[in-house]
Amino acid sequence: MKAEKADVSAVERQAHWQNVYQTKGERDVSWFEESPAISLELIRATGVGLDASIVDVGGGASRLVDTLVGEGFHSITVLDLSEKALTTSRQRLGAYADQISWIVADVTAWQPTQTFDLWHDRAAFHFLTEPRDRAAYAANVRHAVRPGGHVIIGTFALDGPERCSGLPVARHDAASIGQVLGQSFKLVETRRHDHETPSGVIQRFQFSRFQLADA
Repeated sequence: MKAEKADVSAVERQAHWQNVYQTKGERDVSWFEESPAISLELIRATGVGLDASIVDVGGGASRLVDTLVGEGFHSITVLDLSEKALTTSRQRLGAYADQISWIVADVTAWQPTQTFDLWHDRAAFHFLTEPRDRAAYAANVRHAVRPGGHVIIGTFALDGPERCSGLPVARHDAASIGQVLGQSFKLVETRRHDHETPSGVIQRFQFSRFQLADA
């Protein structure tokens, strides 16, 4: 794992992402995906049923929630720092938005009030460049995921970009994420993924799927 030395506070992160979504359209950000194929493949690979409770951390304006609703999942929470990003998703979903729980929060300061069968995070964890923020994130994963539950985390790979949206990132592989989560989480699989941005740039990602040991 490689990261630039930087200390970005939760307040600064929230202000940054709110500004990004206020000044850029949904398709103008580098992480835009018309269809979040790899996330969907990994979610399906867990075998969770349509009644599973799912939290999409850093979901923002992602279209993952659209597909999950379309497939019949009905217990979905989307958490993001940017209220504007969540508003974009709510407007896009229309009447279906009322079926979703929307939370504006920094995942490192969030206090989950329920537990989940599946925790999904595409490209939020790698913005946590400080060990204390990664520790707070992991503490929330352990608190929020039910025994036997699943965790899917996608980040820039070790040979991926060192910055994104003007911020430094911490690049990861499955081992570095597992070390943060702790020994209770068993690595099930990891995949490489080349994401093509709307401008045609290739960004190298890794996605790792873990399962929490049964109580």
